[in-house]
Amino acid sequence: MFDGVAKRYDLTNTVLSFGQDRGWRRATRAALGLRPGERVLDVGAGTGVSTEELGRSGAFAVGADLSVGMLRVGRRARPAVPLVAGDALRLPFPDATFDAVTISFALRNVVDTDAALRELGRVTRPGGRLVVCEFSHPTNGPFRTVYLQYLMRSLPAVARSVSSNPDAYVYLAESIRAWPDQPALAARVAGAGPWSRVGWRNLTGGIVALHRATRL
Repeated sequence: MFDGVAKRYDLTNTVLSFGQDRGWRRATRAALGLRPGERVLDVGAGTGVSTEELGRSGAFAVGADLSVGMLRVGRRARPAVPLVAGDALRLPFPDATFDAVTISFALRNVVDTDAALRELGRVTRPGGRLVVCEFSHPTNGPFRTVYLQYLMRSLPAVARSVSSNPDAYVYLAESIRAWPDQPALAARVAGAGPWSRVGWRNLTGGIVALHRATRL
């Protein structure tokens, strides 16, 4: 599915989010608190646009994704960004390789969320940081109603005009609606493995949430 949307993936995301995706990437980088010389892994990196943003911190940023089609597009668009093929459930890195790890808009696509969170912990050094940037649940009732209407009705229609695989965005909308809310995901991160000091911050009224944790 992701191979099928790769060609126009970045453009489609910007259109569907009304340009908010750029701010979400910057917020993820800030939440990680990266310093020059540190190593950060970007899981579910897709075409590497998020990995490129992380690299602006001065840290060495590596992107990993299961979709070879997305990586192919990313390597053409961003040849200087290190991108590798990798499954979030079996990452191709030794234990404690990275100072920080992040996964943006991809955790809900992994078949086993808890196993992915444990695997992210495996490749993170003790004291390292995790940030999960993911769609969530708007906290204001009326805004949530409008958002869900857009998500389930308008988003697939808009995708038909800009995406190379519009059917994928029907799945996107359904997966967002079914995803746990902020407290439920925080509990899942805390219970999944070697993560402590779990908290979250809402972006764009809760359309997106940044969940942050520290490796034990």
